[in-house]
Amino acid sequence: MLRPGQMPARRKAAFPPSVDEGTRLLILGSLPGDASIRQGEYYAHRGNAFWTLLGDVMGEELRDEPYAMRLKRLRARGVGLWDVIESAERPGSLDSAIRSAELRDLSAFVDRLPKLEAIAFNGKTAALHGQRQIGARQGLTLIDLPSSSGAFASMSRDAKQQAWMALIPFIGA
Repeated sequence: MLRPGQMPARRKAAFPPSVDEGTRLLILGSLPGDASIRQGEYYAHRGNAFWTLLGDVMGEELRDEPYAMRLKRLRARGVGLWDVIESAERPGSLDSAIRSAELRDLSAFVDRLPKLEAIAFNGKTAALHGQRQIGARQGLTLIDLPSSSGAFASMSRDAKQQAWMALIPFIGA
């Protein structure tokens, strides 16, 4: 039952993957937030530190680049992006509000990435759903990252940055 002034949840869908045959590292989020859906861009909310954190890992400035250039630079370094959830009902942008999630077939998807070495999960929701689907695979490193979301404020940006540095060995020169 909705409270007065509360909007009903509407089904939200994720974006297509940003990968190619050279993808060595796949970063999986949960489901794009409202700002990202409105702009049609991964991690579009200015309060989300994704582009800053990944830029620090790569040693490049990404946040202020045009979106198409950011994706191009990621692909050039063997980094792909996608989400573990295909669609879900969710009022707002918080993962805790996700209901009736339709999950992707990640197992089949990763089998189509011949150079894949590692999968990183951006936040607990992505890790929970993603690891369950992928399971343990020989030769594939799974990395749980603290969420880049500004809503995950219990960890400092510096602490997040240190954790995200685990991606360095999987990013091409």
